[in-house]
Amino acid sequence: MAELILEAIDIEFIYPDGTRAIKGLSLAVEKGKKVAVLGPNGAGKSTLFLHFNGILRPSRGKVRFAGRDVTYGHAALMELRKNVGIVFQDPDTQLFSASVLQEVSFGPLNLGLSKEEVLRRVERAMEDTGVADLRNKPTHLLSFGQKKLVAIAGILAMEPSVLIFDEPTAWLDPRHSVRTMELLERISRSGKTVVLSTHDADLAFSWADYIYVLKDGVVAGEGTPEQVFQDEALLQQAHLEKPWVLEVYNQLRRNGLLSPGIPVPRTKAQLFACIGGCLGKGRG
Repeated sequence: MAELILEAIDIEFIYPDGTRAIKGLSLAVEKGKKVAVLGPNGAGKSTLFLHFNGILRPSRGKVRFAGRDVTYGHAALMELRKNVGIVFQDPDTQLFSASVLQEVSFGPLNLGLSKEEVLRRVERAMEDTGVADLRNKPTHLLSFGQKKLVAIAGILAMEPSVLIFDEPTAWLDPRHSVRTMELLERISRSGKTVVLSTHDADLAFSWADYIYVLKDGVVAGEGTPEQVFQDEALLQQAHLEKPWVLEVYNQLRRNGLLSPGIPVPRTKAQLFACIGGCLGKGRG
């Protein structure tokens, strides 16, 4: 049986102004998996993420980490936040130290680690995110993309087992978007669990192992990328676009240009390989 690392069990959350952001939502994240959470603005994605490391406490229901119910005492929350790190959509809400080095050091210093261990973690996190050359630069002088990478480095330096990214490519130029997703892939390959929210259907389809679709504070649908993006009723209900790779694949199938036995491609490279393979057979 798969090991679950994060669970939301029938949680509800009502903001002080009376807004019911989450309405009896349940989902589970398997350890080591790449999970995408999709849905329109106001679906409850960010509110859900804030429950996963105890920033918010459900009005009803419970959150579990590594098989144990989350409790909300100071020591328990510190332990949870050491293991579940969140990178927010806007890095300016996360960065507050004067320099990059101070920013990346802040989390490990608060874990009570030795100076040598803090330095080891900080250096590794800055190298992994490609910001080591910015170590002495004031954070307020960084570009948006650089700020995003520094925010990720600050979380990585705490060495959590789960990393949660709220819209990791939002407002990034194409170069920084590619760089960020390559970093998330490396993080996943290191054995960590990675959860992200996104409006980008192409990104979710090509990247995720499993997808949850949220709408109006509940889970509207879930499944593998192939299952979710071929569920026409779900896509319409959640106002989701079909990934272009899947659109092209389906059109080629309808036109009889791809054989039924070819698996659904998830990336541009896989799609081109399908097309090249069929063209090669046709010439033979």
